[in-house]
Amino acid sequence: MSNTVVKGLAIASAVTTAIAMTATVASAQATEKCYGVSLAGENDCAAGPGTTCAGTSKVDYQGNAWTLVPAGTCLSMEIPGDRMGSLEALERDLPA
Repeated sequence: MSNTVVKGLAIASAVTTAIAMTATVASAQATEKCYGVSLAGENDCAAGPGTTCAGTSKVDYQGNAWTLVPAGTCLSMEIPGDRMGSLEALERDLPA
């Protein structure tokens, strides 16, 4: 390959990497932990007492289990029974 082709590939690779990193950072910033909105077994990692990690919540809408949701949507998420999502762990709907 000529030096021009190699330089072109290197630049293209660098641009692709920069775009991918920007997308990753943007998506990480565009989410928030929302407690009490996941169905049993569908929570994201680091749930509260009685769970160990992703997929370990025992009941639907378990108050101490969280799921990542788009930023700014948690507090407006309606849950059956006139309940809402929360940015902090809840004491409701905990497994017996």
